[in-house]
Amino acid sequence: MLDALPLPHAFDARAGRALLRRATPADADAVIALLADDPISAARGDVASEADRPAYAAALVDILAEPSNDLLVVELEGEIVGTLQLTSIPGMARRGARRLLVEAVRVRSDLRSSGIGSAVMRWVGEAAALALGAAMVQLTSDAARTEAHRFYERLGYVGSHLGFKYTVGG
Repeated sequence: MLDALPLPHAFDARAGRALLRRATPADADAVIALLADDPISAARGDVASEADRPAYAAALVDILAEPSNDLLVVELEGEIVGTLQLTSIPGMARRGARRLLVEAVRVRSDLRSSGIGSAVMRWVGEAAALALGAAMVQLTSDAARTEAHRFYERLGYVGSHLGFKYTVGG
């Protein structure tokens, strides 16, 4: 849990007044639904199956217990409509620079382009990175997410690297 994060954080989006806060184990079902609401995640198996719920719930508990990780949710009118995971990574490169890694950014499909994602990512790049002493914010995005790439570029992120993944046992 990244205790230095300035949370909760209220912000305005075109969809209304929203609140970014730390997730709790009680938020598991809402986060699972957000993952399943994304076609690329769903194609990877994130389909909100009841059989998979224990694995997701355990992962959320693990994330929240790890001091360098946090899972955040966005509430709008009392309903969870967004999520992201943050990991603070100390490094040797760039003269020992700390990096803030952003993963699993999701906004409910009917609220995309409502300003929620932009507000959250601005907060990450400004308030969160500064609070954690991060020199940079980095993220990866599936090559198929061309709209997401344009979104991140509009916010000032630069597609500077090519990422690789290796599936264990695959």
